[in-house]
Amino acid sequence: MAVRHRLSIAVSGLIAACGFAPIAACGLALLVAMPARAVEERADGTTDLPVPRFVSLKSNSAMMRTGPDDRRFPIAWEYKRRGLPLEILREYGIWRQVRDPEGTIGWMNKSLLTGERTGFVTGGIRTLYTSPDLQARVAWRIEPGTVVTITLCENVWCRVSNGGRSGYILRNQLWGTYPNEAIGR
Repeated sequence: MAVRHRLSIAVSGLIAACGFAPIAACGLALLVAMPARAVEERADGTTDLPVPRFVSLKSNSAMMRTGPDDRRFPIAWEYKRRGLPLEILREYGIWRQVRDPEGTIGWMNKSLLTGERTGFVTGGIRTLYTSPDLQARVAWRIEPGTVVTITLCENVWCRVSNGGRSGYILRNQLWGTYPNEAIGR
């Protein structure tokens, strides 16, 4: 809603400034006035972002419900892990149907989610490397279930960080990215 409001103010201001000038000139001014990556939010609370997509929990406490309403649908789970990656499967107004790393599906209010990209280490203890190469020096080892911040993903490698440490992990050892998705380029 806030994005739409700011945008309509900007458009109104440009129309007033341009008067009946050629539309192309005003269009150029509009492009300069718009933010680089504005997310259009519709009146019903949905967005123009792709679905499915990955997001993460914004705070240390978030309720997952059985349906998209906090009055009609009971709480299924309470999550207490800021940064936990979730996959948005559907949008319904201000509600997002999400899947957690263990496959549990439920609904969360969009205010509980952020676009920050995180990953969930899967399998056993994993090795992180100083560069995206299995022959590179070992940076550190990380336990399964650890949540990491994803800073870059290209091809089969992702650069991640946690607790002031960073390194490269094979993408297939991490839940929170799609196989050919580029992150941070």
